[in-house]
Amino acid sequence: MLPPCGTGPVCGISSTFVNVSDAQRQLLLSWMRASEVSEEDPAVFAVLCAGHRDVLPLPQPTGRSAATVAGELMRNPGDPRTASEWAESLYTSSTSLRRAFRAETGLAFSEWRTRLRLNHSLQLLAAGHMVSTVAARVGFVSTNGYILAFRRYFGETPGAYVKRSATRTAA
Repeated sequence: MLPPCGTGPVCGISSTFVNVSDAQRQLLLSWMRASEVSEEDPAVFAVLCAGHRDVLPLPQPTGRSAATVAGELMRNPGDPRTASEWAESLYTSSTSLRRAFRAETGLAFSEWRTRLRLNHSLQLLAAGHMVSTVAARVGFVSTNGYILAFRRYFGETPGAYVKRSATRTAA
C-alpha cells in the first residue's frame, strides 16, 4: 500500500505540498499543458514563487459535506462552530464529517481547521495587525492559545515571525 500523497518517498520520488492561489493554480495548469518551452517560463515561476512561503500544507476535501465546511471556514476562519454543529447543519453525523475530513485530507477536522487559521493569520500579521487582534480574528479563544499553536507549527512566536519577516523584506 502506498503512503498518502505528500507523506514520503514513492519509487525514489518525494513530494511536498505547495499551497497556491486559484490564479497561481490556473497559471501552473496552463503552463503544464503547453508543449513547448516558452520565453514566459521565468515569469511563470516568479508568479508561482510569489505566494507566502511559510504556509502549512492544507489539502482540500472533495466530498460534499467536508468541502462545504472547508469552503465556509476558508471564507471565515474564525467561525466557532464545532464539527458536531457543522454536521447538524448539514444533516449528517459528526462521525461521518470527521471521517470525511480524515479520509479526504489526511488530517483530523481540528488539525485542518488549526492549519487554516494559522495560514490565514500569516496574512493578517503581514498586514500589520496586532497578535491579539489576529488571534481573535482567526478564531482562537485566547491569544496565548494562538501563540502556542503558532510556535508549535512555525517554531517561533508570532512576534518573532513578524520581526524576521520584516528583516527579510528589508534585505
